[in-house]
Amino acid sequence: MLDRILLSKLIRKTLSRGGEFADVFVERRRQTSLIIEDQKLEKIITGTKTGVGIRLLYNGKTFYAFSNDLSERALVRVASETSKLAAGKANATIIDFDTKTPHLDFAIKESPESVPLESKIKIVRTIDTAARGFDSKIKQVSSIYRDAVQEVQIANSEGSFVKDTRVYTTAVVHVIAVQDTIVQTGYEPIGGFIGFELFEQHNIESLALTAAGRAVMMLSARKAPGGRMPVVIASHAGGTMIHEAIGHGLEADLAQQGLSVFSDKRGAQVASKLVTVIDDATLPFKRGSFRFDDEGIPSQRTMLVEKGILRNYMYDRHSAMIDGSLSTGNGRRESYQHRPIPRMTNTFIMEGSVSPEQIVRSLDNGILVAKMGGGQVNTVTGDFVFEVQEGYLIEQGKKSDPIRGATLTGNGPRVLQSIDMVGNDLGYSIGTCGKDSQSVPVSDAMPTIRIPELVVGGVPDK
Repeated sequence: MLDRILLSKLIRKTLSRGGEFADVFVERRRQTSLIIEDQKLEKIITGTKTGVGIRLLYNGKTFYAFSNDLSERALVRVASETSKLAAGKANATIIDFDTKTPHLDFAIKESPESVPLESKIKIVRTIDTAARGFDSKIKQVSSIYRDAVQEVQIANSEGSFVKDTRVYTTAVVHVIAVQDTIVQTGYEPIGGFIGFELFEQHNIESLALTAAGRAVMMLSARKAPGGRMPVVIASHAGGTMIHEAIGHGLEADLAQQGLSVFSDKRGAQVASKLVTVIDDATLPFKRGSFRFDDEGIPSQRTMLVEKGILRNYMYDRHSAMIDGSLSTGNGRRESYQHRPIPRMTNTFIMEGSVSPEQIVRSLDNGILVAKMGGGQVNTVTGDFVFEVQEGYLIEQGKKSDPIRGATLTGNGPRVLQSIDMVGNDLGYSIGTCGKDSQSVPVSDAMPTIRIPELVVGGVPDK
């Protein structure tokens, strides 16, 4: 990593021809990835990625360059070339660095770097064996283990200096079940900002059996009905709906560019009064958590929507400067090769006061979504389509037969406005979110909710 004298030199060089702000992001990432497919250990990938990114904000624009050569000569050249993109005189006063301390800490019990490779291989083999042993209809299993330890330094022209270490551990199982010509899948992940103690908190055999059980059950499920009908989305379905239907639309850069249906809606009623949306990077051990964001801003909890009223957007430094606002600690980047942009962290709808059982009992007929699949959203219009990985009919206020092939189609703002029951539970899901060719770890959550009407699409049996 770089010493403070060199960091200061790089910032001064970057601002030597003018600019409002400059920062240096230093990263060293060590990672391990294991994949078992067809009962064979197909991949063992280990490695280290190290590099430096230098950013200049000038005249409302971002200029960014990076290097994996950490020699002083190479980095000074990068800073010098970046400075040439400005066309003025140095006008930023650089003060001595002040080391920032986080508002919170995440104690890692067992760093994955201290764990023998054999123990990690045992994780993926146990998942594979458990899933394959569930039923003879399980024809394919992919078992994945990943860990990463990311050390960062962030220094900027305001005199802020941050050092941090981030630890991520993840396991994933994906199964395929086949019966005659019918093919169904099951998928389950676990992980977070956490060490190898993840596997003390979660039973990996249960993880595998859950995915396998879902895939096998869906083989005999009924064809999903089509049409407009009430839909209950369970808390354990995952937070895909909140992430896509409103989350991206509240990232400040998209809102500022008019690429969000929520542009210029601060203070407006954008959801039901029952809906409060939070983005919170301070939650212990969640996958989207951190001590500092990738611009050195301490993690924080941001109220985005309060009882249906849009209160704030998610800002990084650049978008905050444009709006004359403050960063909300949502400046994130995939690596030193990427500039920071506004991104979600852990985004969720706050729980309500009604039990999930009451919500199901409230419907004579409808659909219960127990597990969401993938989806697509147009952030400009808010229109979305989501797959249902596990769903059930609701008949006479009770969960009934499983259904397969269902999709949910609607408009995010209209759906949020229509939510009329919010459960007192809260279930998290994890993922890796993509935007502007960058991927970052996130988690999403929502309680059980009732949507009076959605378009449910089904597919014929094959």
